[in-house]
Amino acid sequence: MGVTIHDVARAAGVSVASASRALSGRRKVTPEVAARVTRAAAELGYQPNAVAKALRDQTTGTVGMVVPGIGNPFFTTMVEAVEHQLQETGRDLLLCASQYTPEIEARRLNTLLARRVDGLIISPCDFEASAPAVLNAARQVPLVQVDRYIEGGGADWVGVDDDAALAQAVDHVVAGGARSIVFVSSRLMNSSARLRLAGFQLATARAGVASETPLLGEFTLDWGFEAGRRLLADGALPDAVVCGNDEIAVGLLRALRLGGVQVPEEVSVVGFDDVGHATMCDPPLTTVRQPVEEMAAEVVRLLGQARVGDPRPARRLAIAPRLVVRETSRPVTAGMGIVAGDGREEEEVA
Repeated sequence: MGVTIHDVARAAGVSVASASRALSGRRKVTPEVAARVTRAAAELGYQPNAVAKALRDQTTGTVGMVVPGIGNPFFTTMVEAVEHQLQETGRDLLLCASQYTPEIEARRLNTLLARRVDGLIISPCDFEASAPAVLNAARQVPLVQVDRYIEGGGADWVGVDDDAALAQAVDHVVAGGARSIVFVSSRLMNSSARLRLAGFQLATARAGVASETPLLGEFTLDWGFEAGRRLLADGALPDAVVCGNDEIAVGLLRALRLGGVQVPEEVSVVGFDDVGHATMCDPPLTTVRQPVEEMAAEVVRLLGQARVGDPRPARRLAIAPRLVVRETSRPVTAGMGIVAGDGREEEEVA
């Protein structure tokens, strides 16, 4: 049998009630009693009963998070940022990966709900198929979506302003002389893929440059490499390639390098995220930086405001990105380099 609160009280020379108050912090005790109880608990190795505390307080001090996969550096970075923000509020993170599969995602959500988490943070893996499980979870605990969201809203969302991000990328390569641009990204199974393709098409139309047929596969290194091989096989290379994330861009750069193509002299390449390999690849990658720390702070803030059954419309908070120019894009004339945005846009969705 483990150490109990009675053992701590006996060692500290106080009543069980005083020991409980000192350790819970819910009611004040004298500094002397608090010090004696804390010292006795540490010496005895006392661990509070988390289950009993959860039943008593109707809270577990935990938040569940579900992301498509932790192999993607963006999600790894986002998880770390969210965990840091939660630690600031004294809460712990329970992490699950959906493996990009709606059925697994639904099971992960049910598992976290069974653990009685105080709230949920999710990046849904599928724009449509994820909706039933996400909406079901949102009816039970506060829930905020990050990076990706489900069709029809249903819960608050925090992400990057994809239109601004793709505008910065396209305007930059156009300023460097590009007149034909290919977009390489993911199939349109999630909101990020859809928004980034739409943002790219809007940006190229506004810039008056040729938008070639997009190459859509996965947000992975392997797909970037395969897309690069396809571009090489087509013969006539575009002036620039804008990628849906950095993983794609790094894979594409490898394919171009193996094909004898000079970057950026022959083809400019721009990524999206600025995490993971962006600074380590050869040459270092020009990319659009997602403000991960700010996004995480807003997710935790909105989670604290979310209420089950709240009749207000769901909020979408799109945070401005920033283009980071490195060595995979052609130099531009003075005043036409980094296009940086500050601030954020928030809208309500039904």
